[in-house]
Amino acid sequence: MSKQEPPIQKFMTCLPKVIDAGATAEAALHVMRENKIRHLPVMEAGQVKGLLSERDLKTALGLRGADAAQLKVSDICTDHPYVTEPQRPLSEVAAEMAAHHYGSAIVVQNRQVVGIFTAVDACRALHDVLQTRYHA
Repeated sequence: MSKQEPPIQKFMTCLPKVIDAGATAEAALHVMRENKIRHLPVMEAGQVKGLLSERDLKTALGLRGADAAQLKVSDICTDHPYVTEPQRPLSEVAAEMAAHHYGSAIVVQNRQVVGIFTAVDACRALHDVLQTRYHA
């Protein structure tokens, strides 16, 4: 009997912080620093609009020389991020992320953000899978 592959929900970070598309870069930086995170799903009218990474923020503020208090999240976030469902198998999500060089996946259920799966979560998943396979 073969084992069933674990879904992404087993490895995702649950209930991540999100930010409104109209928020400022300054507010986003504050949320990231306060929560020690590097990715924020961006919401607009109750739906996922984009994804803002720490790198996006640093690039926008550094290269553009923009004022963090004036720059809007919607102007610097990545539009149309990779969105998946909590039941999707880990291997499918990992393959999609690798194929398209996505650093994270936003996990949505019933149009609500329920999690985020980042490269750090992928490393934890790899560790778990290897431990189970080779040390069980």
